[in-house]
Amino acid sequence: MKFIESTVAGRVVGVQVAPGQTINEGDEVVKIESMKMELPVDAEFGGTVVEVLVSEGDEVEEGQNLVSLKD
Repeated sequence: MKFIESTVAGRVVGVQVAPGQTINEGDEVVKIESMKMELPVDAEFGGTVVEVLVSEGDEVEEGQNLVSLKD
């Protein structure tokens, strides 16, 4: 199992993926608002989304797991 992690602390303002969806390296998976800027979190690798671990409105920390993937 692989995880896509938050690159910043902030609030989730968008989730662009769903379980069962296949994504590629570089695809935007989540958008986080931090310091009044919306920052995309892109996949570092491709795979199939197993679980989305956050929802819109959730507060996240830097390094927190956002999405789990399988090959």
